[in-house]
Amino acid sequence: MNAKTKRRLIVVTGIIVIVLVVVLAVVGGSSSAKSVKIADVTGGQYADQKIQVSGNVVENSFTTDDNVLTFDIYDPDGDMTQQLRVVYEGGVAATFGNDVTAICTGRVGADGVLHATELVTKCPSKYENSTDALGVAQLAGYGDSVLDKPVKVTGVVKDGTLTAAGQGDRFVIADADGAGELPVLFEDALSDEVKDGSVLVLTGSLNEDGKFHSTDVAIAQ
Repeated sequence: MNAKTKRRLIVVTGIIVIVLVVVLAVVGGSSSAKSVKIADVTGGQYADQKIQVSGNVVENSFTTDDNVLTFDIYDPDGDMTQQLRVVYEGGVAATFGNDVTAICTGRVGADGVLHATELVTKCPSKYENSTDALGVAQLAGYGDSVLDKPVKVTGVVKDGTLTAAGQGDRFVIADADGAGELPVLFEDALSDEVKDGSVLVLTGSLNEDGKFHSTDVAIAQ
């Protein structure tokens, strides 16, 4: 290899290295996010920086408008009066709901709102024995005598009925043999273990509209 060819090879190699460094810097800068606390964000320290914030969803603070979810989060281990508003555009998982842990990644705008591009929700699983719970058809058989009275009911989550909180019926449960179906209202967080076909134990009451207003959802043991 002559000297001229070597010089060309060195120049080309140098250009490739520079391009790779620039690309990695851009990709790394766009994908990495610093984990911070809500108190730091509300103090204005991270305006227009890409950050990741974790907090629990403030009860009934969420609204959805044209697929844009707006909600508030607080630090359960800190000052609960300090709350951060989050705006997220995108599909919301069925696990989203009151007091669920929301891991939000995005940038804080001049309005002090975290405009999230990523949203992950986590909720611990609950388990309960279904022995003393009524089946869906059994519950229906009691008629008006059980309206607005506390009761436990068990059933299987009907395929395709799971939705996020704030969108009407949260899901529908049915007896395993298909003898009855029951729409369920529930605004709190669901574990990510709750899926189509899950057997659940619900605590709550049947309202006059024929829907079960659940105060607690557990996975049947």
